[in-house]
Amino acid sequence: MEFLDLPAVTTAQGVVRLPGSKSISNRILLLAALAEGVTQVRDLLASDDTARMLDALKALGVSIVQSGNNDYRVQGVGGQFPLRFPITQADLFLGNAGTAFRPLTAVLALAQGHYRLSGVPRMHQRPIGDLVDALRQLGAEITYLGNEGFPPLEIKPARIHAGMVTVKSNVSSQFLTGLLLASPLSAPVADETLTVAVTGELISRPYVELTIALMARFGVQVEHEEWRRFILRGGQRYRSPGEIFVEGDASSASYFLAAGTIGGGPVRVEGVGRGSLQGDVHFAEALEKMGAGITLGDNWIEARAPQSGRLRAIDIDCNHIPDAAMTLAVVALFADGITVLRNIASWRVKETDRLAAMAKELRKLGATVEEGADFLRITPPAAQLVAHAAIDTYDDHRMAMCFSLASLGTPVRINDPDCVAKTFPDYFEKFAAIARS
Repeated sequence: MEFLDLPAVTTAQGVVRLPGSKSISNRILLLAALAEGVTQVRDLLASDDTARMLDALKALGVSIVQSGNNDYRVQGVGGQFPLRFPITQADLFLGNAGTAFRPLTAVLALAQGHYRLSGVPRMHQRPIGDLVDALRQLGAEITYLGNEGFPPLEIKPARIHAGMVTVKSNVSSQFLTGLLLASPLSAPVADETLTVAVTGELISRPYVELTIALMARFGVQVEHEEWRRFILRGGQRYRSPGEIFVEGDASSASYFLAAGTIGGGPVRVEGVGRGSLQGDVHFAEALEKMGAGITLGDNWIEARAPQSGRLRAIDIDCNHIPDAAMTLAVVALFADGITVLRNIASWRVKETDRLAAMAKELRKLGATVEEGADFLRITPPAAQLVAHAAIDTYDDHRMAMCFSLASLGTPVRINDPDCVAKTFPDYFEKFAAIARS
């Protein structure tokens, strides 16, 4: 197995320009493909996950031309109902890209085509039954090709109708996002209305807010009633905004802001700021509660160590920052007291079971960790972090990036470091640029 040995560093300082947001990149690509007209997409994230979406859309016959380093020209296929992609039969391999697999499942289920969707073995362990159940309420014809409730899937043409649909919202917000992105395909005329009612607690609401905001950029309005019912009035269709820019990735910002907090700072990230659409930008508020000095601009955030020099533990509900909350688990190693991360059950159905993985790897560094069904309770080691721990990453990009922060206290080995290619291929180079011995 390949590995990367990170030496112990004492400080972190500098400026980092963030890569584009994965969540925004894949949503914009899909919206541009569905829209009428041509969309110039700027600052798209270059990563494995976006490559899976690009490959899938091209396999469906969507014209996508790279027009710059991270710029793409997308010719939408909108304007006809029911929707038909130029290629109506295809096998699509989507790796472990949940931000591609879930929305594409919804869109293709409401299109008129015959498709098979598959991924890596881990994707076939990630539940999708709640989304499939909801789509079947609209008339979709979807068959499980493996285990019930999990990919791979086969989708066939079906008679789709609007109306009322319910979806569980306590496993993944991507199920609701997929339904919303596909919703105009079910209600092509003005006297039709689609209502989506969520059952259970709506997790990761900021990602749903992001979806609705981007749909609005493409001309489709979604109403909601206290985030329990979502209403799409019929007769709306996606129209290209002409040009659209991808924000920097707020989840990726968390590692550098944490580095500035632990390693003195200041560290400034550029590409997100107080006007960001992404919920994970609120990670900065969690650091502030731990004592960090945080400053925000319109398109940047800066973090430095507490004036006291010591971080304090926090007890925090992480529902609104599910990805960035992983970073807090490692920051907890440097805080005084016991840190509790709550409402993180969604970690179990991500690229790996992140709750179990995080608990196991934190213990390698000397932490005492209590793992619950939806929480972690983290007590840092009484003395120094264990040196030269070999951190397993479980083919999960965020595990690798989170645990790089341990090097601000001790030398650490990161196994399979290339897994960061999923969202941030040059992460370790950018981390090394701000780390100082």
